[in-house]
Amino acid sequence: MKFKLGCHLDYNISSSSTFIFNIRVLANEYQRILEQNLKISPECKIEEYLEKDHQNSYFRLIAPTGKLVIDYQATVDLSHRADSTDKIQETSPAELPLEVIPYLYPSRYCQSDRLMKLAQDEFGSCESGYAKVQAICDWIYQKIDYLSGSSNSQTSAYDTASERVGVCRDFAHLGIAFCRALSIPARFVSAYAWQLQPPDFHACFEAYLGDQWYLFDATRLAPVNGLVRIGTGKDAADTAFATVFGVIELNNMNVYIDLVDEQGLEPENTAYATISA
Repeated sequence: MKFKLGCHLDYNISSSSTFIFNIRVLANEYQRILEQNLKISPECKIEEYLEKDHQNSYFRLIAPTGKLVIDYQATVDLSHRADSTDKIQETSPAELPLEVIPYLYPSRYCQSDRLMKLAQDEFGSCESGYAKVQAICDWIYQKIDYLSGSSNSQTSAYDTASERVGVCRDFAHLGIAFCRALSIPARFVSAYAWQLQPPDFHACFEAYLGDQWYLFDATRLAPVNGLVRIGTGKDAADTAFATVFGVIELNNMNVYIDLVDEQGLEPENTAYATISA
């Protein structure tokens, strides 16, 4: 599947401010960047950084007082490996690759240690493997109300489980926390999401099953095979699209993703492997 995507960010800056952006799509074996372009107005010197563990692509700039406009566009060929869900099983902690182990631990927004009892009560008797993670997504979809503006940058998975309301970021954090509480490695993914309404940066998560990472989206707001990865991390703290040090106002944000070529659409009951360990 081929997509054209991008974003337009328009800021007013009250005093010289430092920005760290993570808006460019990630290149890996399943996600091929055919072309991309970044335009910054006024022109600013940027420093680029490719994060080693996840290959997240960050860039930093210092913007003067006034107006700052960021325009990013890319064409991406997406070709996830498609597997039948009934064949995907869990991997025991004893057999996990060592680099996957950190995704079993609690993190700032995913306090799996505080949600172990709830996870065991709700999912302890579920069929193992892909079916268990899907059961987690179904539970979140049914039990948590999706409501824009209902959470903030301090909201954690424990808060979402308690308050039963949140946005895509919170749905992803809760899915990750439940998986980790059940000894399934899980991690956060930020993405451009085809058919998401209204268009925005989107959050979902991956679980490590068998020998692959598989994508899940408990919001059901966009098809999983139309998620184009921007960043990956333990939770949202690793993948913010913009981190700002200064006094600024976001005037306008426009995010878009359009399907150019439908080749590669898969049937239902398909799991999408996104990257090997």
